[in-house]
Amino acid sequence: MKRLLFFIAFVFIIPILCTNNINIKKKKYEYGFGLKQDIKTNIRILDKSNNVKNMDLEEYLIGVVASEVPLSFEDEAIKAQAVASRTYALKQIENNKNKEYDVTTDVLTQVYSNNEQLKEKWGNDFDNNYNRIKQIINDTKNEYISYNDQIIYAFFFSTSNGKTEDNKNVFGEDLPYLKIVDSSFDEEETDNFNYDYTFSKEEFYSNLGIEYSESLNIDNIIKTDSGRIYSLNINNHYFKGRDFQKKIIFKIK
Repeated sequence: MKRLLFFIAFVFIIPILCTNNINIKKKKYEYGFGLKQDIKTNIRILDKSNNVKNMDLEEYLIGVVASEVPLSFEDEAIKAQAVASRTYALKQIENNKNKEYDVTTDVLTQVYSNNEQLKEKWGNDFDNNYNRIKQIINDTKNEYISYNDQIIYAFFFSTSNGKTEDNKNVFGEDLPYLKIVDSSFDEEETDNFNYDYTFSKEEFYSNLGIEYSESLNIDNIIKTDSGRIYSLNINNHYFKGRDFQKKIIFKIK
């Protein structure tokens, strides 16, 4: 069986949260931090078994923050993640009122781990780690990020290709707070800048939903200003870069 080796250097489109020039005071037409009213807010979570669970938002955030950032980070960095994750969750709740769930437990929204999974991950350190994150969540309670008095789309990721992406290249909407900015430090600061994945031609074509062929022709590659692939053709089949990522990269992780 012939194998394909794909070298992935995060060249496909991933949106991020650009927080340049954020002001602590909330002002019209500017970035700001807001405080949601101190009331019980529930979020609906779709798990891997396709069951929907209602959960208190602040409790949910413990499982998200524990999954999205390493505990080797300083408390202030973890607080930033807590605010971003809360903001993202609130936007999901706002946008999914007429749907059965607000978030999933994987990278399609935010990664979430329940207590059983965290106990397996942390072992004897569970109590200390859980209490630390719970305190950090509490320290940022009710805080979220807004733009023009509206909760923002707080997309985030761990590593870029050296630049962030413009939201309009991913989701089509031109948002002033999701633009291309330099993040070249990522290559030096992370061990996850490059990934190698190996899989068969059969898996490749099957995941893309196109007919199998011994010959593989990839052409008409169009890139965005950030250097990510906006679109490409594979054996005369057109794919958006983001769609290719979902069909190939997400399925083999």
